[in-house]
Amino acid sequence: MGLAMRFSKHLGLLVTICVVAFSVSACANPLPVPPSVDALPTVTRKPSYNSCNTGGPHVALTFDDGPHPQLTPALLDLLARRGVKATFYVIGKNVNAHPDIVARMVAEGHEIGNHTMNHPSLPKLGAAAVSAEISGTNDAIRNAAGVTPATMRPPYGAITPALTRRLNDEFGLSVILWSVDPQDWKIRKAGHVSQHLIDNAKPGAILLAHDIHPSTIEAMPAALDALLAKGYQFVTVSELITRDRPPEPGLQKP
Repeated sequence: MGLAMRFSKHLGLLVTICVVAFSVSACANPLPVPPSVDALPTVTRKPSYNSCNTGGPHVALTFDDGPHPQLTPALLDLLARRGVKATFYVIGKNVNAHPDIVARMVAEGHEIGNHTMNHPSLPKLGAAAVSAEISGTNDAIRNAAGVTPATMRPPYGAITPALTRRLNDEFGLSVILWSVDPQDWKIRKAGHVSQHLIDNAKPGAILLAHDIHPSTIEAMPAALDALLAKGYQFVTVSELITRDRPPEPGLQKP
């Protein structure tokens, strides 16, 4: 065997040894993985929420009453440009009319919640009618996007303890209310809506808005940009719940 051939053989063996050694070292000392919600301890869900104690700058942005055929896609565009995740409490009849928009919501990482089929006041309905409102909306969401909601929002925030228990036990749905309400359904001024969200957001807040009013969509860029600049992180309602913790000792209300 010539000198050049022996050198080439030894060099190849050396390279193989180095590659193996590096691989073993990399497996033994992997790069640190940023903490995620999956690493948090399991939390027992409460029957209902209007905010959470997250211990961090997390808020949940929620939109009711859609999807709207023009406004909701425009909202999804501006959320996507900012990397913001939201939760949409959809009306079943609107889901049936615009299933492609609901499928897009899920594909882009947003959460879908149940807001009933026809937006009635649930306490005014009998048991069978409540079942139809909730089950029909769940079916519409599954047919449109292949997911089953884990949370619901009662229209008008109208709820009773008995209804809450039934929604929890029979349908597996947590009842979600809110802690910040700009009343965008009544005050159709973008400046008011954005400023109210900016001024009243707090860690763990659940922000209420409606993606069926042009003024609300117009308010979102200013509100989102200001809250992001303040360091807020937008998460879905289910992630916010996962981050919920009991109050620190000494911070509990008397």
